[in-house]
Amino acid sequence: MFKFLYNLRYQFKTNTPMRKYIIAAIFSLFITAAFAQTAQTPTPKPPFWDDVQVIKKFDGMFAAPQHPILFTGSSSIRKWDDVEYTFAEYGALNRGIGGAVTNDIIRYVNDLVFKYQPKQIVIYVGENDLVVKKSKADSALIKRSKADSISMTKTDLDSVYNRTITLYKAIRYKMPVVPILYIGMKPSPSRQKIMPMELEFNARVKAFLATDKNNVFVDVYPLMLDNGKLRPELYVGDKLHMTRLGYAIWEKAVKPYLIK
Repeated sequence: MFKFLYNLRYQFKTNTPMRKYIIAAIFSLFITAAFAQTAQTPTPKPPFWDDVQVIKKFDGMFAAPQHPILFTGSSSIRKWDDVEYTFAEYGALNRGIGGAVTNDIIRYVNDLVFKYQPKQIVIYVGENDLVVKKSKADSALIKRSKADSISMTKTDLDSVYNRTITLYKAIRYKMPVVPILYIGMKPSPSRQKIMPMELEFNARVKAFLATDKNNVFVDVYPLMLDNGKLRPELYVGDKLHMTRLGYAIWEKAVKPYLIK
């Protein structure tokens, strides 16, 4: 939850007299969300339940843009800290969740997507699915050993692809014509062993999305390579998440397709 609140700083870039009161209110919100228990809380709580409750409470305090361009998915979206500021003229709204896999976004699609009635949806999720344990791929990110990463099979890839299609169909059931911009999997130095699977996944999803004129597949993979080699300067110390240089590539790649 701290990570989510950290992202909100771009909504208060000006030094107004009310700024300190707004910041105090946000941290008060965090404390309430962190410790309050209600009758509606499931037992056990599913992954990222608390994160979603914080989002709901924040929405109760600060109105989201009407019919925004909604960015959702895993940490590569959540850590796109300034996406709302960068694409302010488009009415961008960041509702990413760090560590999420595809089933997590499916589980919370009502809270993360439908409630905002977006005019366009930007999605990045699925990379974590390839590095979690095979069981259900619906929990927080689980670190795997190098041996585990090497043992990925076509069955694993099929499962990730099928979950992606399930997410797409869930959105299309409620929003049949809303434009969807799907960002393909990126290459990551810490996940070099799964790069062949990422490329195959991207090709399959791109082909599937091409069947609907309201879809756009943005392939950032080749943009983040230099003659086929990884570019270390695009990543922070964990060799997974991106630096500002990495996000600059994404910004340039998606901007032509965003709707004002």
